[in-house]
Amino acid sequence: MRADFRADVSAIRNAITPRTVLIVGSAPSYPHGVIDPISDLAHIARDHEILFHVDACVGGFLLPFARRLGYPIPPFDFSVDGVTSISADLHKYGYAAKGASLVLYRHKKIRRHQLFAYLDWSGGIYASPTMVGTRPGGAIAAAWAVMNYLGEEGYLALTDQVMKTATQLRDGINAIDGLHIVSDPDMSVMAITSDRLNIYEVGDEMTLRGWHLDRQQFPPTLHLTVMPTHARIVDLFLSDLTAAATSARKPTLQKIGNTLILKLAEAAVKILPEDVVSKLTARASSVLGGDSGLPQRSAAMYGMMGSLPNRGDLRELVLDLVEGFTERKRD
Repeated sequence: MRADFRADVSAIRNAITPRTVLIVGSAPSYPHGVIDPISDLAHIARDHEILFHVDACVGGFLLPFARRLGYPIPPFDFSVDGVTSISADLHKYGYAAKGASLVLYRHKKIRRHQLFAYLDWSGGIYASPTMVGTRPGGAIAAAWAVMNYLGEEGYLALTDQVMKTATQLRDGINAIDGLHIVSDPDMSVMAITSDRLNIYEVGDEMTLRGWHLDRQQFPPTLHLTVMPTHARIVDLFLSDLTAAATSARKPTLQKIGNTLILKLAEAAVKILPEDVVSKLTARASSVLGGDSGLPQRSAAMYGMMGSLPNRGDLRELVLDLVEGFTERKRD
């Protein structure tokens, strides 16, 4: 990955071996909203005669309309020689219900490999156009209805609103002391970070104000996906985010305590045997969320998770939390 969070073309070129069958690029990547250098990656795939897939699940139903509105969207689709398939989610900027996504192929001969047929089943000949055999048609019908209702003009109008709102939010966030947007997002998905504040503390302050922002890692950020309904709350959001940054800047006993806990955890990881750290991690779910779910303040939790060296232990801890969400409580 490059410094701007786009795919490193040289690294991908050097990673190709005789066993490589596919290269994947994002348009855009979900965490930071940036489009990979699709043309360069497709050129590599073409030179090596391998497939190249564009993951446009987030941008597939927004980027083409943003380009028509004059935004500088780089080529990412079948106009790029070497792109062999594209995926897009209808439940994102297609504004359909979840459960309907699509994959497009440059040639029918590629799509042929997706099809399945079994001729020797005692129940008769079985064939399916996808990996999933039995599937409901309701989501597909609903997506068709939404797309026909909106049409090109509807998607253009929604995209115009989304992109203008995203620009307002991006400029407003960059103007807040201590906060900035990661890289230079190509559309309406972005991540907020800080070089001076604990961004998870900012997220906690926003939670207390009624906002939900996904926490991300590597590096620590807060995630935003801008939708048409956000147009009317830009000023309120920026006002609360400014206040949240101010609050996160002020020291409190809880923040000091959390900082000490994190430093102790980091020190313990360095000096204690790995098996002891694993045992302590196994007991940590009750501290980080326990039976009552995630707390309103999660900065300490995300900081502690980031300090754990064994990702296997972290996986078990996360599964403990998920199990706590889904278990039926007994009296």
